[in-house]
Parts: sequence; structure tokens; C-alpha cells
Amino acid sequence: MTADLLVERDGAVATLTLNRPDTLNSLNRPLKEALRDGLAELDGDPTCRAVVLAGAGRAFCVGQDLREHVELLESGSTAPLATVREHYNPIASRLAAMGKPVVAAVRGSAAGAGASLAMLADFRIGGPSTSFLMAFARVGLAADTGASWSLPRLVGHAKAVELLLLAQPVPAAEAHRLGLLTTLVDEDDAVLPAARALAARLADGPTVAYGAIKRELAIGAAGSLADALAAEDEAQTLTGATADHRAATLAFVAKQAPKFTGA
Repeated sequence: MTADLLVERDGAVATLTLNRPDTLNSLNRPLKEALRDGLAELDGDPTCRAVVLAGAGRAFCVGQDLREHVELLESGSTAPLATVREHYNPIASRLAAMGKPVVAAVRGSAAGAGASLAMLADFRIGGPSTSFLMAFARVGLAADTGASWSLPRLVGHAKAVELLLLAQPVPAAEAHRLGLLTTLVDEDDAVLPAARALAARLADGPTVAYGAIKRELAIGAAGSLADALAAEDEAQTLTGATADHRAATLAFVAKQAPKFTGA
């Protein structure tokens, strides 16, 4: 736990909460470093089997702390956007490749890099106040934190162009229709509980298989059929050797409910 990033554990579920509510959880250097390092730690922790990403207060995350960025611009820095390479890229890579499910509890605004973070989660839960804003063009920047990769996969190329170039807010109902939200709950106060409930359900599942499925999908989306078939062969070899596969198969034949351990 740090001042800017709260880490809570409930059994096999870890909740990472961006904790700068007074700035709508804008991303300054300490928060970016804490998130980068916290995700890496959880990814390597076998006792963590699902992750919830949330924001404190009334917003999920409004992206880069622009006050901090202005200080860099005014300092005469020769690389004011080095944070993309140092922070945003590692965070995006880690989220996309996490070997366990990630659920984003998107309460309130998700803008800029904050929207990018949410889109890299496997599931996104929102409420009535949820909105997405691809805000980059509003400040004369291109997309980052994986938005150019994740957004077209969620909404299609043409819609991604529209959302990135026009930079207009997408309210909750439209976000749900487009696929930016997996689930839309009736009340904002229900967003985090719903996200945690889903994460707990996933944590009780075959998490080795979940990680392998995520890797298959990433390879299948980027490569050829041959690439996908090779990845599936590798994934089935891996998952077929797990205790979870053996126990679940025996339970299915015996008409019993399987119990997964993540091994």
C-alpha cells in the first residue's frame, strides 16, 4: 500500500485502488510507478488469482495529471513524454498479458490513459455515471497506454477513429452498447461490489486455463491461423498437464461440481 495506490486482499482477489480522489485519480509519477510495480508483483504472486482495478471517489481515472505535465513542459525537458515509455507502456503490457483475470470497476469518468487502463481489463463494470472519453486529441496528443490496440478490438476500427479524433464523451448506456462496458449496473454504489463479485467468481475458476485463453486470443488476433493453431497446441499441452484439468474432468464424468485450485 502507498498513499497513491491502495492494495487490498480478500482471499485470492486483489483490489488495486487509484487513490487520488481530489484529482479524479489523475496519474502522477508516484501513482504510475506504484501501479506499474504493483501489477508486476501481483502477476508473479500465485496466491492472487484475480485482480480488480478501481478508482477512489467519484471517478475511475481521468488520465495523466496535466499539472505535472505542464511542469515538465515549462521546465524545458527534452523528453516531456518519456512517461509513455517509462510508465504507460509497461503498465499496458502488464495488464494485457496478466496471467489472471482483471476486472475494472469503472465508476464515473474514465478519460485518456484512464480509459485506456479500463479497456485493457478483461471485464469492465460500470454504473449510471460511468463515461469514457478518448481525451488525447483535446490536448494535441495521439493515443497511448495501448488505446490504439485495445479500442479497435472492442468497438471496431471505424468507431475507434471516431472516438479518438472527435474526443467526445461516451455515456454509460452507449458504452455498454459499444462493448466498452461488459456489464452496466443500476447504481454507482454497486459498481465495485459487482466487480469484486465477478473477480471472486473468476478466482474460483481454472486460472491457469484463463491465462492460456487470454494468450491464445492475443496471438489469434494478431497472427495467422497457423499462429493460432500453434498457440492452441501449446496452451492445451500446458493446461492438459494441470491438476485442475484432471480433477475437473473426473468431476464432470462423476456429475460433480469441480473445485479448481489454480494448479
